[in-house]
Amino acid sequence: MVWQLDEELWFPNPRWGEDDGLVAIGGDLSTERLVLAYSNGFFPWYAYQMEAEPHWYCPLNRYVIFPAEIHVSHSMKQLLKQHKYEVTVNEDFEGVINGCSVAQGRNEESGAWLGPAIIEAFTRLHRLGYAASVEVWQPANTPEGRRLVGGLYGVTLKKAFFGESMFSLVPNASKLALIHLAKAMEQIGGHFIDCQFETPLFASMGGRFISYEEYMKSLHQQ
Repeated sequence: MVWQLDEELWFPNPRWGEDDGLVAIGGDLSTERLVLAYSNGFFPWYAYQMEAEPHWYCPLNRYVIFPAEIHVSHSMKQLLKQHKYEVTVNEDFEGVINGCSVAQGRNEESGAWLGPAIIEAFTRLHRLGYAASVEVWQPANTPEGRRLVGGLYGVTLKKAFFGESMFSLVPNASKLALIHLAKAMEQIGGHFIDCQFETPLFASMGGRFISYEEYMKSLHQQ
C-alpha cells in the first residue's frame, strides 16, 4: 500500500509499504518533514522530471556500513599513503551536491532525482546543521590548480549519516570520501552510514543488510 501525505507532518508505518520500500507520496520537502522522515528511516527519491510529488521510501532491509567495518582495499591504502588528494568536510556543500547532480550527465537522464527542489531542500538542511559533505580536492600545486574532483553528501542526525549521493571526476574520489567519512565517524562513536541501497561499490567497502528494527535501535541509541 502507498499512502498519500497531506500538509500535516506524519508518516505511515513502513511495514505497510510496497516491497521495493515505497511507502508514501506527497507532502513537501520542508526541513521539519525531512528531519521527521530521516528520524524514522524514510528518505525522498523520485524522478523530478516526471513526478510532481516526492516519493518516500523506507526499505525494511537496510543496507548500511558500520564505521569500524569499512573495508579499505590494498590499492586504496596505497592511494591514501600518496596524499594525492586533499579531503575536507563541509568546505563546499553546494559544490558537492551540484557535482552529484550533473556528474556523468546524470541530470540529463529521464530518471534523474537530484533536481532543483532536492538541491534547495538539502542545502537548507546543511545551513541548519542537518546535512554535511565530504569534499575531495585536486591540490593547488597541480597544473589545473585546486579544484573539486569528488565527494559525497548526506543527512546527519543523532550519530548516524544518511548518505544521499556521491560523485567522482577522477578515479576513486568517492571511495576516498567514503573512507574519510567512516574514519571520522568511528572517532566520534558514529553508529552507521545508511547507504539506502546495495551497490557493488558499497558491498566492496563493507556494506551489509540489517533489519529495520536493528536500524532504528542503532539510530536512537545514545
